[in-house]
Amino acid sequence: MKSSNRSRITTALIGTVSLSLLAAPAASASPGLHVTRFLGERIVPNALPFQGTTVGGLSSIDYDPRTGGYVMICDDRSALQPSRFYTAKFTVDAHGLGPVTFTGTHPFLRPDGKTYPPLAQNDPTLPQNEQTVDPEELRADPWTGNYYWSQEGERTATTLIDPSIREATRTGDYVRDLPIPANERMLPTSGPRQNLVLEGITFAALGTLVASDVEAPLLQDGPVSTTSAGSLSRITLQSRFGPILAQYGYPQEKLFAGPVPSTAFATTGVSSMLAVDQVDPTRYLMMERSFVTGVGNKIRIYEIDTKGATNVLKVPSLSAAKNVKPVSKRLIADLGDYPLSTVDNVEGMTWGPTLPSGERTLVLVSDNNFSKTQVTQFIGLAVRP
Repeated sequence: MKSSNRSRITTALIGTVSLSLLAAPAASASPGLHVTRFLGERIVPNALPFQGTTVGGLSSIDYDPRTGGYVMICDDRSALQPSRFYTAKFTVDAHGLGPVTFTGTHPFLRPDGKTYPPLAQNDPTLPQNEQTVDPEELRADPWTGNYYWSQEGERTATTLIDPSIREATRTGDYVRDLPIPANERMLPTSGPRQNLVLEGITFAALGTLVASDVEAPLLQDGPVSTTSAGSLSRITLQSRFGPILAQYGYPQEKLFAGPVPSTAFATTGVSSMLAVDQVDPTRYLMMERSFVTGVGNKIRIYEIDTKGATNVLKVPSLSAAKNVKPVSKRLIADLGDYPLSTVDNVEGMTWGPTLPSGERTLVLVSDNNFSKTQVTQFIGLAVRP
């Protein structure tokens, strides 16, 4: 059999399996997760130099079973150094988090082998996968060990760059782009808002699915959350081979406070998404990250379930649609409840090792925005059903 035919058959089989998983209830769904205790935190020095780069802007974290370490994306838009990711090792156990030791860094490369340009030097005549990027989340592929990473694209009065989910080798070489839903393309009057796009991605259903979320509602889906009302954003499930299978509405919380002064900046949205386990394609953790000027950060983690939710893939506008049932959600952690030195701009989460007690560890990381007033913070929590 020709390899191309074998590939098409494999793709079809996986697509069928994925659709079956989406439609079927979980075989052994647990009653829900609970954070049982705070394990500890580690602060990495600001502007830490490492292999010719400045450590900071860590927008995601993922455990890498091939090394026993962690991989983290950096959201530097090639302003300080080329857009890149880091690897690191540290222990997570019942006694807390050990010291964080960075072990490597690689730039993301375009299809032509070059690094991505900073926004100010972007050439809009190039193919979109060679234009500037805004990296946000990275996951290690359980099948190949390659890295899948999301970036937010750009929306300005003069520039429209689509967001993307890309596959890279473990040294950053470009492999491919996954297709994105048509409603997530940057168009003049529809699509994602600027800087509120593909923040979270995760593998699900034994690696056959890639799940992703947009940080805030699409332009056509209604306004962003305010202090008086929440909003609806979208979660997308697709085959690892590309086909888009479903979308679900995700109900975001209201802004937890008004800014001081009232005209100052405030924002909220989903910054990370993580499958609850390797098999069940219906349950995820969603991190809602909020910042309000004059008040500070609020970071909440919710467990959601897509079972029974309306597939809104073909719904043009969530704000105009009727009888749309969003995913169900349940709060499992508010970082303000734990003895942290500070609640900073936490944006990434991953499952760490299982403790001898049977508890799972949940590891979080913050994006310091390369700011002297913020911190790069690693946090450990213990979780059990």
